[in-house]
Amino acid sequence: MMTSWRRHRWWLTPSLLILPAAILFSVVILWSAVESLWISLHDWDGFSPMTWIGFGNYVELFNDPQFYVSLRNNVIWLIMFMAAPPLGLAIALLVNQKIRGMRLMKSLFFIPLVLASVAVGVVFTWVYTPQLGLLALVFGFFGATAPAVLSDERFVTFAIVIAALWPQIAFCMVLYLAGLNNLSEELIGAGRVDGARGWNMLRHIVLPQLTQVTFIAIAVTVVGALRSFDMVSVMTQGGPFGSSQVLAYQMFEQSIFSYRFGYGAAIASVLFVIMAVFIVWYLTRIIHIEERGA
Repeated sequence: MMTSWRRHRWWLTPSLLILPAAILFSVVILWSAVESLWISLHDWDGFSPMTWIGFGNYVELFNDPQFYVSLRNNVIWLIMFMAAPPLGLAIALLVNQKIRGMRLMKSLFFIPLVLASVAVGVVFTWVYTPQLGLLALVFGFFGATAPAVLSDERFVTFAIVIAALWPQIAFCMVLYLAGLNNLSEELIGAGRVDGARGWNMLRHIVLPQLTQVTFIAIAVTVVGALRSFDMVSVMTQGGPFGSSQVLAYQMFEQSIFSYRFGYGAAIASVLFVIMAVFIVWYLTRIIHIEERGA
C-alpha cells in the first residue's frame, strides 16, 4: 500500500488537495447552473408544481423591451468599468513612490475597498441629492442647479456606474500594488543601464511583468460589471421606470417580487452564457498571446 502511494503520490497528493474545492465548485456552481437552466424551461412561482413550457420563457424574454434596456445598461457598465484597471494602475504607480506621506495616501485610496457596497451606495445617493448633496454644493458654487441624476433616465445608469467604479478602482489598485512589489529588480536595473526612463521603462520593463495581474484585474472587472446588482438595488431599485435595471436586478425582481422563477432563471441563464462566452474568449486570447510571446 505504501509502495503504491509513493509511486503515485506525484499525482495523488495534488488531486486530493484539489478534490474538496472541485466538489464544492461542482455542487455550488455547476449544479446550480444546470438546475437554473432546468427551471428556466418551466413556468414556476416557487411554490406550486412546475409546468413545462420549453423555450416559452426565452421567447417572452427576447420579446420583452425591458430585457434590452437591462442588456444595454450592462453594456454601459462593462464599457465604463474598463476604466478601473488603468486607473488602478495609475494610482498604484503614484502611491508606490517612496515619498513621505504616501502611506497615508495609500490608506485613503484603500478605504473604498473595505466599505460595504450598501455603504457606498448610500454615500453616493447623498452625493447626488439635488438639494443638499455634494453635487449640489459643487453646482451651487458656480451658480448653477444640480441635476437630479438618479431621477433622470438619461443619466441614472452613468451615475450608478461612477459610484460602483470607486471601490472597483481601489480593488485594481491593490492588485497592481502587489504586482509592483514583486517586480524583478534585475530587469529594472538592466533597463536603467540601457537608458530606459519614464514611459519606456513602464512600457517595456514594468507592464510585461504585470501581465498576470492585468489578466486578473480585467477578468474580475468584467465579471463584476456583468453581475452588477447591489448598487442598483441600493440607489434606485431599478428606477426610474426600469431605466437603470441590469440583467441581475431584473432576474431578482422577476423571481422575488413577481413570483416568476422560471422567467428569472431564463434571465440568469442568458447572463451565465454571456459570462461564459467572455471567459472562454478571454482565456483563449491570453493563451494565444503567451504562446506568441514564447
